[in-house]
Amino acid sequence: MKKYIIIILIIPQIIFSQNFTRQDTLRGSITPERVWWDLTYYHLDISVDPENKFIKGSNTIQYKVLDSKDEMQIDLQKPLKITKILQKNKELSFRMDGYSHFIKLNKKQKKGDINSIKVFYEGNPKVAVRPPWDGGLTWTRDSNGKHFVANSNQGIGASIWWPNKDHMYDEVDSMLISVNVPKDLVNVSNGRLRSVDDLGETKTYHWFVSNPINNYGVNINIGDYVKFSEIYDGEKGDLDMIYYVLRDNILLAKSQFKDAIKMMQAFEYWFGPYPFYEDSFKIVEVPYLGMEHQSSITYGNKYMKGYLGRDLSRTGWGLKFDYIIIHEAGHEWFANNITYKDIADMWIHESFTTYSENLYLDYHYGKEAASEYVIGTRSGIANRSPIIGKYGVNFRGSDLYSKGANILHTLRQIARDDEKWRNILRGLNEEFYHQTVTTSQIENYISEKMEYDLSLFFDQYLRDFRIPTLQYFYADGNLNFKWINVVDNFKMPIELFIDGEPVFVEIGTDYIKIPATSGNFNINQNYYVFSRKI
Repeated sequence: MKKYIIIILIIPQIIFSQNFTRQDTLRGSITPERVWWDLTYYHLDISVDPENKFIKGSNTIQYKVLDSKDEMQIDLQKPLKITKILQKNKELSFRMDGYSHFIKLNKKQKKGDINSIKVFYEGNPKVAVRPPWDGGLTWTRDSNGKHFVANSNQGIGASIWWPNKDHMYDEVDSMLISVNVPKDLVNVSNGRLRSVDDLGETKTYHWFVSNPINNYGVNINIGDYVKFSEIYDGEKGDLDMIYYVLRDNILLAKSQFKDAIKMMQAFEYWFGPYPFYEDSFKIVEVPYLGMEHQSSITYGNKYMKGYLGRDLSRTGWGLKFDYIIIHEAGHEWFANNITYKDIADMWIHESFTTYSENLYLDYHYGKEAASEYVIGTRSGIANRSPIIGKYGVNFRGSDLYSKGANILHTLRQIARDDEKWRNILRGLNEEFYHQTVTTSQIENYISEKMEYDLSLFFDQYLRDFRIPTLQYFYADGNLNFKWINVVDNFKMPIELFIDGEPVFVEIGTDYIKIPATSGNFNINQNYYVFSRKI
């Protein structure tokens, strides 16, 4: 099989209007104070006081030394404050630059050693104004007056509520999350519940995550929860599927969450085994719309079908499933299993996961329903700036959702073999299992498995905001076609219907001729392209 080494050289003339600061660089880049050590283990041990919206505790950070250095970067955002840092019971000094804390170790670390520090902190974390988009903590109460608390922090950073190595490239190998809450409340976090300490007026819940986890996927969810569960007979055996909901919503949840098993059937078929069998799969009710926290996705869709009762495709198919259950669970494969190294490549999370809605429909309702749904979502695409963001400054791109899903749907058409396409999706989750990746790794893999050089395709659809436009005219018994509004030397195969017959043809930026009895033809609408007659 021919392999393609893709080197991206074509950069569209796109100007990012964002003014980036030193803090953006410290947050978004792999700094010298981050690169020399590799995360191995966290123990986040905190008390949460909902009455005063206050957190106090520590994070033990264990790491492997990759290079002999003596200064490390840990992030914690104001108004939270680090009170002290210990290594081997000796207090360490640190300097602050914004919310980056540069810790001076007592001596240079020895390459290959496994060491740890313990960071103590406290304060009132930022309150989320519009979660999950404006991140922080949500402090509210349920209909019975009980406290109801949850975090959401993608983009703004996990350091909005706990001290950590706040960059996506390095996932911790495993993690213990210990959360102390008032005795009448329950905390649900990632992984499996290891134990509960009853301390009289409070309880501490200990959750252990045995798989690598990205920092924004770590969560606390505190409320008057009750639970129910079921077993899914999956590709890797029995999978515990556990649901935590507010006490008054148990009957609603038992009906609505039937979509969870249907989701798992569809996604294991298309993407391969659920990536976190050891940690179970949980859905946890929260006071905001939802988020893809690993092995404990959060849910706030008000027990409605669609997106808060709306069909994003306007075709009717979007009301066949609960959007938050399907979308956030899709992230277990694309976000939690395969994770971007830099948020500029956030399409790896959101485009594939939006596309998973389409594949859910494909599995349960058929290919035509799936196509109608994904095509129907095109009305929400802006096409004003590229999907890829700016690297090294914590800056995401645009049109990650519906446009990204339609790009992947277009790739399925180019593959012209649904089993090949399914094997590519499953292969991605096997090849990059529990890894952080770059866009180029994903591009190269798809090109190799498609046996077609897609470098210009990805340049066009990810790094440019224009949509390929098929320009055509009819003359002398021929339809003449070429692509316009494209990067230099662009080419792409497409299926046309000419004189009632399908024609699959590769078209570039120079006209090609196809014999035809008239100037009438159709483009397979599953391709996300425009057309223009001259």
